[in-house]
Amino acid sequence: MIVRRLGAGLVAAALITPALAACASGTGTAGSTPSPTVSASGTASASGAPVAGDAKQALLDSTKEISNGNFRFTLAGAGSTAEGLVHQPSQSAAMKISIGGPSADLAMKLDVVHFKPDSWVKLELSGPTADSLPAIKQLNLGKYQHLDQNRIKGNRNLGFDFEKVDPAGSAVLTQGITEVRSTGTGAYAGTIDVSKAAEAGSLNAATIAALGTQAKTVPFTAKVDPQGRLSELVLQLPAAGQTAAQEIKMTYSDYGAATAAQKPPADQVVEAPAELYSLFN
Repeated sequence: MIVRRLGAGLVAAALITPALAACASGTGTAGSTPSPTVSASGTASASGAPVAGDAKQALLDSTKEISNGNFRFTLAGAGSTAEGLVHQPSQSAAMKISIGGPSADLAMKLDVVHFKPDSWVKLELSGPTADSLPAIKQLNLGKYQHLDQNRIKGNRNLGFDFEKVDPAGSAVLTQGITEVRSTGTGAYAGTIDVSKAAEAGSLNAATIAALGTQAKTVPFTAKVDPQGRLSELVLQLPAAGQTAAQEIKMTYSDYGAATAAQKPPADQVVEAPAELYSLFN
């Protein structure tokens, strides 16, 4: 979620808790030869032909279809979720985001719709903090709030740029692959250097900084569909400081078959108040 890409700022905020579970090492079946782990240069670190260089290239190629801007996606991690669609043919996109749960001091749900040149957001806040702050209560309108494009220009939380449509920035992430191996048909595992991936959208700078040197060897798994397009990417972020290990999972589907986002009905739209812009700036 988002001047650079849909919901990039919101998603990064939602997934601010580094999610890492140590990547379980793959084991071959009895009598099989383990797949070689391949460095970023494509050289196998185990004996055998260096064919695994193709594994990284396969993952790099798997993200190309995303740039065409016609797909559905999900993101999940750190107790937050996001799902939506991008439909470049109609210059529209939509995302529903949930941050925090019933026990959170402040939980947030957003329904964001972009239909060029307009944008709307419906916001729901709950929890003790929301209940105690009158200014926040004013935002619980139960309606879509129409956004002034001049006021969200450059805002990564509410804006949108159809030039960079991937909410998770998978192309940026896969470029950081340092080791990769094939684990089956259309399945891969390895490590990614996320130290320069703040622009990806699925991680923010604070999360990456908290990881320290661990950011250079984040375990991941990935899957591609029969057409070689990325269908799933899972980052297993290690524990960092007081943040527990968790995973961040992103999926892609319906390539070329997404539908246009739906504009909210006129009777459910109000102009966004100043408090809304303040909340996201």
